[in-house]
Amino acid sequence: MREIDYTHYFWQNDSIRLRAVHPEDWEAHYINRFDTTARRLLENAVKLPPTITEAKSFTETYGDFASSNLTFTIENLNAENVGGIHLNRIDERNGTFHIRLHIDRDHRDQGYGTNALNILLKYAFFERRLNKFNTAVLEGNEAAAAMLRKSGCVEEGIRRQDIYTNGQYMSSILFGLTKKEYVQHLTNSRVANLSEEEQHL
Repeated sequence: MREIDYTHYFWQNDSIRLRAVHPEDWEAHYINRFDTTARRLLENAVKLPPTITEAKSFTETYGDFASSNLTFTIENLNAENVGGIHLNRIDERNGTFHIRLHIDRDHRDQGYGTNALNILLKYAFFERRLNKFNTAVLEGNEAAAAMLRKSGCVEEGIRRQDIYTNGQYMSSILFGLTKKEYVQHLTNSRVANLSEEEQHL
């Protein structure tokens, strides 16, 4: 196959690229299931021990965008699988949607999650004509909350003690982002990245 030119490719930025789930991604999916702390924060529960059968079934179900839940593998620009991201709960009538993502343990704190989230927000708002991103994080999940704020999301409230895990009832922190707020966030980010001289031209 000819070498692919990604210069004008929508699904990437300076840090990561989103692609379809491939059959060989089952191994990363399987290994991630052993990070109980991260899975609890993502799924609000402890799942049964991982199986290779389930991992392979996952790649078959979500590969090549076969499901209505759009599932992507996140790669860095060295083509390493660093995590996954899902666009789901799409409500075309009301213009709302949800995004869930995870970054593998060895690739965290490098901005991959924020970059992947912003590509999918851009797609949802500017290509799918959706209007409102809704999500929630388990209390104490400071990394996810910080990533959402960095992407322009607004904390909208607390759903008190609605999750039971690790022997206690915990609350969900609700976040949201409208298309208008996202456009304003992009504008503010561009201005912040200009030099002081450029801002006064």
